[in-house]
Formats: sequence, structure tokens, C-alpha cells
Amino acid sequence: MPVGIPKVPFQVPGDNDASWVDIYNRIYRERLLFLGKELDIQTSNQLAGIMIYLSIESNSRDLFFFINSPGGGIVSGLSLFDTMQAVEPDVHTLAMGLTASIAAFLLVGGEITKRRAFPHARRVMIHQPISMLKDDGFKDWVMETDEVMKMQEDIIEAYVQRTGQPRWVINKDMERDNFMSAKEAKDHGIVDI
Repeated sequence: MPVGIPKVPFQVPGDNDASWVDIYNRIYRERLLFLGKELDIQTSNQLAGIMIYLSIESNSRDLFFFINSPGGGIVSGLSLFDTMQAVEPDVHTLAMGLTASIAAFLLVGGEITKRRAFPHARRVMIHQPISMLKDDGFKDWVMETDEVMKMQEDIIEAYVQRTGQPRWVINKDMERDNFMSAKEAKDHGIVDI
């Protein structure tokens, strides 16, 4: 028998009776968001939409974004990062488990002083963006490589601004997969707590 998504009672303000909603809708009402898989465009759009909706609903209550993800699409990550910067409430980012690649970029995108890696978040990993090169010919490869280099520069600049590390340190650290413990991520400026 499949487990499915659990339902919990929730009383909408102004209603006399509680109704049954799936647990994620209930958790969103408490301003808790989760990324627990590889980030794709659909997931990025859903999370961005929820952030925007919740910021319209109340721009004074902070959002809490829990991340346990191997990474995902660069464009999806950049759009979600931009949304995190644009919404008025502070976005707390919390690393749990694996937070790698573009997921680590989202982690550093939280409100400075409100970024955390839980003690057992053993794998915060940064690296250079990897292009999904297709065998479509040299011209397409060059165009895609140029675009990836532009995105890499944007990502490096954001890391420099948000970690306080010099550009040469970020460049060096992103040359290859760079795995960090929660403490190392804090020492590096990716998280604050």
C-alpha cells in the first residue's frame, strides 16, 4: 500500500471547521520551504511562486528554506536565487544532509547572518558550473560554453559578495568539487551558524 502524501487538519482563519490539507501545504503556511531533490525548472518555479505568495501574504515574517539537494540546473538555481533576493521577508537558508553545486549557491543566497548548516550537513560542495554539452556541432558548443562562462562569472561574483572571500579564493575553490563540513562552510563564509 503506497504511503502517499500525509494529510493534516488545518483551520483556515475565519472558518469554523478544520479541513484536511496535505502536509506540505500546512508546512508552507508556517513559511517553511523544502528542496529535497535535484533542482529543475518546475521545482524552481514552484518554490519561487511560494516565496512570492508568502511575501505578499506577509512581508514581515521570515521564510525558512531547508536544503538537502545534489544540485541541479544552473538557470533554475539562478532564478530561485534572484527570487530569494527580491522578496521582502528575510530568507533563512538551512543545509541538511547534502547541499551541493547550485544548492550550495542557494544556501549562500540566504539572508546574511541567517544561513545555517546543521551539524550533520557533512557535504556542502561548491564547484564550477558544468555545461550539458550536446553533440550539435562546434558552433553550438562555443555558444553554450560562452553562456556558461557568463553564468560562472555571475556565480563567482555572488560568492565573493556573500562570503567575504577574495575572488582568487573563490576561483581556486571552484576549480574542482570542493566538499566542506558544516564547520568548514562556516569558516568559508557560506553559512553563518
